[in-house]
Amino acid sequence: MTAAHPTRGTILLAHGSRDPLWHRPVEAVAERIRQLAPSNEVRCAYMEMSTPDLAASTDELVHLGISIITIVPMFLGIGKHAREDIPVLLARLIAAYPQVTFDLRPAIGEDAQIIELMARIALS
Repeated sequence: MTAAHPTRGTILLAHGSRDPLWHRPVEAVAERIRQLAPSNEVRCAYMEMSTPDLAASTDELVHLGISIITIVPMFLGIGKHAREDIPVLLARLIAAYPQVTFDLRPAIGEDAQIIELMARIALS
């Protein structure tokens, strides 16, 4: 029996940095997603100073046959990228890939679970 071809993908969209060590936490989250949901294709993408960017990661998933892409902004604060830049990039993706359903999640720092976890870590 062969496994079904994945139709879902996740892009972890982070700020980016010239320092390669900065990427480790985002890549660790991607690896954990692969362990938890092997049928879900996951990619990292970066707003600046790093590659790949959101367009390149999306293109890669689409070429794998992915038809549903969840974009998770890996931002603690809701700055200009989350408020202004990401919606513009998403509009471009929707225009370029009308066959794909995009699900843009709120920035990770807005999630009550993350806030709770950071508080617990700070208190530990």
